[in-house]
Amino acid sequence: MKRKVAVMCVLALSATMALSAYGCGGSDSGKTQIRFATWDVAENVDFQQELVDKFNEEHDDIEVTLEAYGDEFDTKISSGMGSGDAPDVMYMWNYPSYYEGLEPLDDYIAEEGDEYKADFYETLWDYNSMDGATYGIPIGFTTHCLFYNRDIFDEAGVEYPTEDWTWEDLQAAAQEINEATGTAGFAFMMEPDPYDFEMYLWSNGTAYCDEEGTLDGSLNSDESKEVFQMFQDMEEDGYAVATEGDGTDEFRAGNAAMYIYGSWSIDTLNEDGMNYGVTTIPAFSDAGQDSVSILSSSGLSMAADCENKEAAWEFIKYWTSTECNIERIGTELPVLNSVVDSEGIMEQEEYAPFYTMLEQSAGHTPASFIIEDWSQVSENLSLSFEQIFNPSSLMDVDEVLDGAAQ
Repeated sequence: MKRKVAVMCVLALSATMALSAYGCGGSDSGKTQIRFATWDVAENVDFQQELVDKFNEEHDDIEVTLEAYGDEFDTKISSGMGSGDAPDVMYMWNYPSYYEGLEPLDDYIAEEGDEYKADFYETLWDYNSMDGATYGIPIGFTTHCLFYNRDIFDEAGVEYPTEDWTWEDLQAAAQEINEATGTAGFAFMMEPDPYDFEMYLWSNGTAYCDEEGTLDGSLNSDESKEVFQMFQDMEEDGYAVATEGDGTDEFRAGNAAMYIYGSWSIDTLNEDGMNYGVTTIPAFSDAGQDSVSILSSSGLSMAADCENKEAAWEFIKYWTSTECNIERIGTELPVLNSVVDSEGIMEQEEYAPFYTMLEQSAGHTPASFIIEDWSQVSENLSLSFEQIFNPSSLMDVDEVLDGAAQ
């Protein structure tokens, strides 16, 4: 009997400690416990812990615990939401999958006043919302831009790309570079991520689907086929190369003069000492509009079942504040207009084009936010794109897109 009582006491103590550790049962400090989940790893987590420690030091009533999930982020978030044990605050990007387990933040935002929301770049709110409600406060982003190797352009005697370039300009330069140097003028993905590739359709006045999520009539529109045909033609003509990766390796090795990518590669290119430039994505001359970019955006969200929402919101405000935006420069592009101005970001030629693309890209909703079974549709689109761009197949664009739209 004594043994049974002792075991039960140990189990009770263990349960109490577990509840305390996960913010459900308070702590000896008397502070409100908030769990904060990040997908970052290694030195980024160390840096984030420093910011968390600073918040904890400045607050007598709140204690935040950082939980680094790394590659298991989606698994742990899904599991936590399913079991009612989700972290109070979490990084977020995949709102279509998780928004039902998140707290709508519009009332919190409204209480901060108009100036609070207006300081964030407007386009970012579109990527942190679902069905008209806001579920995340923007933290970081990248658009896509055109990277070019100045040394290769100089060798070929070709003028550098500019913001007023069209795709005809890119094609002419790529072909001239290839003929003069033997180097591929342009690189793109053989099997592009459908989420990213939709930006080219937007730039040409179309999309994967209509507002109801119907592919037929949009994916296989004349404007869409024009985009795919252009990329395939560049490959078939031999001055562009379709890569198995994202094009960074080819660009770094000097095997491609241009490619389109996000700001993620800037640090690597700088470490390589590459003589490169960045500008906006070329426009389609017949579309009558500026080019458009997809956004890879991260936000900070609150769990719908968070028991201490006021404390969670206090931490969210801190993590998305001017102070933290400045601290994260180098790991995230700032999302506040005031920080971009105060830190002279637009005077830095490698970063400014990403903000130009951000301003040009408002008002577009990714198909992943519209189509309910996007994961399956995305897989099918990937297979279709590979059929079009794989050099061993190069299937007919009309046939592939008409089939994929059905």
